[in-house]
Amino acid sequence: MATIRVSLAGEDTDRSYDVACGRGILAGIGQRLAACGAARAVIITDEAVADLHARRAADSLAAAGIALELLTVPSGEPSKSVAVAAGLWDDFARLAVDRATHVVAVGGGVVGDLAGFVAATFARGLPLWHVATTLVAQVDSAIGGKTGINLAGGKNLVGAFWQPRGVIADIETLETLPEREFVSGLAEVVKYGMILDAAFFEWLEEHAAALAARQGDLLAAAVERSAALKAHVVERDEREITGLRAVLNYGHTFGHAYETAAGYGVLLHGEAVAIGMARAARLAAILDRLPEEVVGRQDRLLGRMGLPSEAPQGLAFAPDNLLAIMARDKKTVGGRLRFVLPSRIGQVELVPDVDPALVTQALLGS
Repeated sequence: MATIRVSLAGEDTDRSYDVACGRGILAGIGQRLAACGAARAVIITDEAVADLHARRAADSLAAAGIALELLTVPSGEPSKSVAVAAGLWDDFARLAVDRATHVVAVGGGVVGDLAGFVAATFARGLPLWHVATTLVAQVDSAIGGKTGINLAGGKNLVGAFWQPRGVIADIETLETLPEREFVSGLAEVVKYGMILDAAFFEWLEEHAAALAARQGDLLAAAVERSAALKAHVVERDEREITGLRAVLNYGHTFGHAYETAAGYGVLLHGEAVAIGMARAARLAAILDRLPEEVVGRQDRLLGRMGLPSEAPQGLAFAPDNLLAIMARDKKTVGGRLRFVLPSRIGQVELVPDVDPALVTQALLGS
């Protein structure tokens, strides 16, 4: 097992936490909560893993003497909604949940974002744990304290920063992922190489086929490196104040627009991010910030991972609609578009005041 420490500075030193990566470690979640003095927990999960990973987590908690409730929401992006969050708040009130009750999110990014937001807001904040069972959650969304729900106008427009007490990334849970879900998660792995670590990007190029085939040791290495890179950024810019953490949004301004325009759940998050990274690299090339050769390398790696670099056939996206959605993005300031764009493999920058006409050119793939 590898342990990655997320060290958060400030007066509240107990806000630092560990990300545990390894095989077969989900069964230890009960001991971890007991060691923190937890006597009661509420598991929030979705229908896809309720009878598998959530049940294993519940058994571990019960074995540790922790009283628990298990709440299940529908699977998929539509659950990141005001209605589902309100339903969970009502459940918490009915169950007389108090500030000593720990919330355990068991699932992928949707469950983590939703449960994290509910934990952050009910009773003004409850202790939170992530048991990440998808690749996206293990390498990205479970780490760093971002929580949120979607509105019709855009993705993650309502949310809060709320750091967990700990994250469990059990590599064995990835074996149960449907192929499309697993491949989607590889987009976030590619992102880390592109924005922070050129050597990691080259390693991904070398092992792309094996990673896509879920080869255990290589997959564990990819999860550990990605989680370590995410932790490194979060430690230095927890709330996106200095701009460093913004680099983690590479591909996401385009990607969130595609997700919203398609309708939540039509494109998986990683699929939209992959397309978004391809559009961001294309925009960087249009702005003479990135060589064409790098655009091609990224597209080829995405393709070898089984990820798209273009919108799937059958989905039509009007550039004007995508631009309107991007104008509501959280990174937009005063209506002016800002993008995280690469200057080379392993380095990106936040570029303000990008001409919408050039963004349209990138959207059209030219």
